[in-house]
Amino acid sequence: MTMTVKEIAEKLELKVLGGESGLSATISGGYVSDLLSDVMGNADTGNVWITLQTHKNVMAIASLKDLAAIILVNGNMPEKDMLEQSNEEGIPVLTTAKSTYEITGKVYEILK
Repeated sequence: MTMTVKEIAEKLELKVLGGESGLSATISGGYVSDLLSDVMGNADTGNVWITLQTHKNVMAIASLKDLAAIILVNGNMPEKDMLEQSNEEGIPVLTTAKSTYEITGKVYEILK
């Protein structure tokens, strides 16, 4: 099933923190990793990236890979420069209090 970032954010009650101009992007799948080099080598265009990383380098990888959005887990909040980059790039940063395990399962169920 295809879904936009806005639709998945609403369905999973994710809080949108930045990059609102990208909420209409279509999600093609998901990728889960906290290792930037792993995401750079293996994530696909249009994926939603689930991570606990909150620094600006996350946005560099998301932009390079043309990812649809980033979901921060465990209630993590982005650093100021990450949020600024999110708004510049139009790549939504979303947050949830849920664990990586829980939100990954929910994203999988929605997109499968």
